[in-house]
Amino acid sequence: MKKRLLVLVAGFFFMFGTIAKADEGMWLLPLLKQLNIDAMQQKGFKLTAEDIYNVNNSSLKDAVIIFGGGCTGEMISDKGLILTNHHCGYGAIQQHSTPEHDYLADGFWAKTIEEEIPTPGLSATFLVRLEDVTAKVNEALNASMSEPERNKAIAEVGKKIETEATAGTHYRGMVRSYFGGNQFFLLVYEVFTDVRMVGAPPSSIGKFGADTDNWMWPRHTGDFSIFRVYANKDNKPANYSKENVPFTPKHSLPISIKGVKKGDFAMIMGYPGRTQRYMTSMEVDEHIKISNTNRIFIRGIRQDILLKDMLADKAINIKYASKYAGSSNYWKNSIGMNKALKRLKVYDYKKANEEEFMKWVNANPERVAKYGDALNLINDAVAKRKDHLHATQYYGEVFRASTELISFASIATQLVEPLKSGKKEDIDKVVNGIKNRSVNFYKNYSASTDRKVTKTMFKVFADNVPAQFQPDIYQTINGKYKKDYDKFVDDIFNKSIFVDSTKLYAFLAKPNLKALEKDPAFVAAQSIVKKSEDLYKVIEPLNYQLQKGQRLFIAGILDMNQGKAMYPDANSTMRLTYGEVLDYYPMNAVHYDYITTLDGVMEKEDPDNWEFVVPQKLKDLYNAKDYGRYGENGKMPLAFISTNDITGGNSGSPVINANGELIGCAFDGNWEAMSGDIVFEKNLQRTISVDIRYVLFIIDKYAGATRLIDEMKIIE
Repeated sequence: MKKRLLVLVAGFFFMFGTIAKADEGMWLLPLLKQLNIDAMQQKGFKLTAEDIYNVNNSSLKDAVIIFGGGCTGEMISDKGLILTNHHCGYGAIQQHSTPEHDYLADGFWAKTIEEEIPTPGLSATFLVRLEDVTAKVNEALNASMSEPERNKAIAEVGKKIETEATAGTHYRGMVRSYFGGNQFFLLVYEVFTDVRMVGAPPSSIGKFGADTDNWMWPRHTGDFSIFRVYANKDNKPANYSKENVPFTPKHSLPISIKGVKKGDFAMIMGYPGRTQRYMTSMEVDEHIKISNTNRIFIRGIRQDILLKDMLADKAINIKYASKYAGSSNYWKNSIGMNKALKRLKVYDYKKANEEEFMKWVNANPERVAKYGDALNLINDAVAKRKDHLHATQYYGEVFRASTELISFASIATQLVEPLKSGKKEDIDKVVNGIKNRSVNFYKNYSASTDRKVTKTMFKVFADNVPAQFQPDIYQTINGKYKKDYDKFVDDIFNKSIFVDSTKLYAFLAKPNLKALEKDPAFVAAQSIVKKSEDLYKVIEPLNYQLQKGQRLFIAGILDMNQGKAMYPDANSTMRLTYGEVLDYYPMNAVHYDYITTLDGVMEKEDPDNWEFVVPQKLKDLYNAKDYGRYGENGKMPLAFISTNDITGGNSGSPVINANGELIGCAFDGNWEAMSGDIVFEKNLQRTISVDIRYVLFIIDKYAGATRLIDEMKIIE
C-alpha cells in the first residue's frame, strides 16, 4: 500500500485513466522529487525540489507559515516580517480598533519598531518536517475494527508518534490522515506566539469591493496586511516580552517587481483547509440541497440585520466587522458553489465516474470483496441522515452561530454538575473558564443587535425545522407566549444575567444552581443543547458509516489507478500548487484579461456606496501617476490571476515565480469555478492574487512606511 500511495499527478479525471492538466493538484512537498519536479521544470521552474523542501538546509518551505489558525503567511524579510491578506489579519486589526482609533477604517502603520502592536492569541507556525508514518499507524489497525475503534487506535498511535518525535524539544507534532484515512504523515511544527501588528491599509483599499466583489474577477482589492514574528534572544519561540527581538527566519522570500506576463510560471505554497474532490454524486446532491442551501438562507437573513446596525453605528461596526466578514465569505461561496455545481452538471459527472468504478470492481471477485460495499455504505448513510442533517445544520447556523447570548449562555451547562456536587475546585475551574470566554464576548457584543437577530432566528427555526426536531423550549414559546417570539426574546434579554458582564460577574462571585436554572437564557440554551445532543446520537453512527464508505471508496480509486500520480484532499497541511499566469473565457463571447490596474478602482468608485469608497490620497497618487518604481507603462498593476489550485486556508499564500521570488499574495478564487472544492475545472478555475507591486506601492507611496521597504530584498 505504501509504495502505491507514493506513486500517487493529478487529477480529478483519474477514474477514466487520463491525466489532468498539471495545474490541478495540491501536492505534498516530500514527494515533489518523485511526482512533480520534472513537470514543474518543463513549465519554466528554474530551481530544484530540494530548493522547495529541505529538512537539513534552508528552503522555500521555511518562509511559509500558518498565520493564526486558518490562513497562510510568508516571511518577506530577515527580520521576521510577515505578509498575509487583509482579511486574514482582519480579526487582529479589529481587535486593536476602537471608535477613537479605527484601524479598520483608517489603516495602521507602525512608524517605528516600538509602535508595533502585540496581538495576544495570534501565532505564526513554521513547518519543520514531514514524515510518512503510514506503516506505523497501520500496525495498530485491523480489518475487523469498527470506525470508532479505528479512530481511537489512530489517535492513540498518533499521540505516541507525536510524543516520540518531539521529545526533548520545543516542537509540536501532529499526525494527519490523507486519502480518506489510507495514508498518514507526521508533521513537526515550531510555533511562535509573539506576533505583532505592523501595518494594514484602510478597508477602503484592503477590502475594496467588499461583498459585491468577493469571489469575483476582475478584482481591485489591495488584500494585504503586515505583521512581525518576535522571538527570544536565542531566536526561539517565547511568550510576549519587551525583551523579545524580531525573529530571523531560515529563509525569507526575495521580492520581484519585474512584473508578470501571460504564461509566466506561478507556484503557490500554503495551507489549504479542506477540499472534497472524492465526493460522490449522492454527497454532491446533499451538499447542494441541504448544506449550501441552508447556509445561504440563514446567513443571508442574519447578515441583513447585522449590516443595517453596522452602517448606522460606528461602534457596532467595529464590534461586528470580523463576525460579518467571516459569515458573508462562505455565504457567498455557497451561492457560487451551488450555481457552479449545477451549471457544470457535477452530479451527472460524478455518477458516470461511479459507474466506471463499479464496472472495474465487479470485474474481479477480490475487488468486490474489498470495495464492493463502498458506494452502498455512502449512499445509504446519506439517504438515512437527510432529515437529521437538515435539523442539525439549523441548530449550528441558528443557535450556535447567530443567537449570540444563548450560545454564550450554553457554556454554563458545564457548571451544573460542579454546583450539584459542591466541589469548590471544580466550580472554580468552570467559573474561570466562563470569565475568560466572557472578555472577548462582551468586547465584541451588542445586546441590541443580538436581540433583533435572536427574535428573527427563533421564528426562522420554527418555520423550517419540523416540530419533532425542535427543542423543548418551543413548547414554552407556543404555550406561555402563544408563539410571540418578540415577547419571548424580550423576556430573555430583560431578565438574563448573561446580557452584561456586571450581572454575570456578580453571579459568578457566588454561583448557585437555583439562580442558574431560573435564568431564561440558560433555560433556552440548556434545552437547545439537550435536543442537539439527542439528534447527534442518531446521526453519529450514520456519519461513521459514511466515513467507512469514503475510506473504502478512495482505497479502491487508488488501487484502480496504480501508477498514476494522485494528490490527497486538502486538510490544512502544507501543499504546493503550480501553474501559470493566464486569462480565461468565463462564458460565450466574454474574455477576462489576466491582470487589473488601479484604473479599475477609479472606474468602480462610488462615494455613496461604502464598498467602493476610494481614499483621497490614493486618488491623488493616481492622478499624478506617482507610482514610483512599481508602475509599468504608466499603469499601476493591482491584481492578477493564475491557474493554481487553491482553496480556503490558502488565503495569504505567497505566489512565487520560476526563480523562487515573490510576485503576489493569493487571496481568492473566481466565481465561475466555485465548485472547485469538489471538482477542478481546468478551463475556468483561477486564483486571484494581489500583485506584489501594488502591495509595495501602498506601503511605500501611500503609507510612507519606507522603513519596511528597506527591510526587503527587492529584485528589479
